[in-house]
Amino acid sequence: MSLQDAYGRTIDYLRISLTDKCNLRCRYCMPAEGISRLQHEDVLTLEEILRVSRILTEMGICRIRLTGGEPLVRRGIVGLMQSLSRLPARPKIAMTTNGTLLAERLEELREAGLESVNISLDTKDPDTFRELTGMDAFDKVERSIDLAYKMGLPVKLNCVPLRGINENGLTELAEYARLRKIDVRFIELMPMGCAKAFRGISEAEILEKLAARFGAAEPLHVMKNSVKAASGIPGEGTGREESGESAALDPKDRGPAEYVHFHGFQGRIGFISPLSHAFCSECNRLRLTVEGKLKLCLYYPDGLDVRAIMRAGSTDEELRTAIQWIIKQKPERHEFCETKGARERRGMYEIGG
Repeated sequence: MSLQDAYGRTIDYLRISLTDKCNLRCRYCMPAEGISRLQHEDVLTLEEILRVSRILTEMGICRIRLTGGEPLVRRGIVGLMQSLSRLPARPKIAMTTNGTLLAERLEELREAGLESVNISLDTKDPDTFRELTGMDAFDKVERSIDLAYKMGLPVKLNCVPLRGINENGLTELAEYARLRKIDVRFIELMPMGCAKAFRGISEAEILEKLAARFGAAEPLHVMKNSVKAASGIPGEGTGREESGESAALDPKDRGPAEYVHFHGFQGRIGFISPLSHAFCSECNRLRLTVEGKLKLCLYYPDGLDVRAIMRAGSTDEELRTAIQWIIKQKPERHEFCETKGARERRGMYEIGG
């Protein structure tokens, strides 16, 4: 079964926020004073998350990513992951984490069905890490990266480049991709919540920094989803790849990152630039927030309150019908650059990173 929106986009990717809580206080994400706690009854139960996921996988979702906040602070995550991995549709299960709690739970998570992990890491410098996150935990993150890599799990590192904070350490982060088969992705700063007080760094500037250190970037094989040539890169341009390899691609692995390769690197360098190089025409995702809102687009606050529908005693068929209707309301594109209409006012930790 295929789930399509009004613009013919196939929706096959679900990001589930398990919690808005996090053990770090990254300055561009989480308020330093902390957050107002949601009431217990306002949070989706694990059983409710599993029910929505089952119905969505029956409708065509084939990739599920668990996020937060920090997903590993949610009790019951291992059991939920195991249940998700055993759904009849057998979705691919991934997780995005800050890595501070990962190493101690990685073995049981892998046994429960974890197939790949994205680790958020904005710097390799322990002092900058502490200043940015409010915690002296870089060693814990590095241990998680090492362990996941040694276990054979596909690992991607996500960095948000910030002017005046981590811009001088971006080439050091790229060393992970040079020395290991790990993808390092630079993600454009989204003007949401606390992030509005910071300035991002452009993809072109990052490429220039990397080229000065490692030589010219080499274009990867251009896939059918490639939408542009990256600034300063000769040849065919970057490829919006559908998996960790440039061949034998699995259609379940479509993603927004555009990748380049530097000579001598084992891994790839990726860019996710939803503002300067929007990929809305290829958007294949839904987000399920911790309060139970099925969210269609980061920019807009609209969505379907599946928590209310389920707790009103709806049948699976009634929930499926409501989901089919809301999918047709998915916007054609975001309006971050135009700032038109009603926009999302919450931070990424509240929505699901």
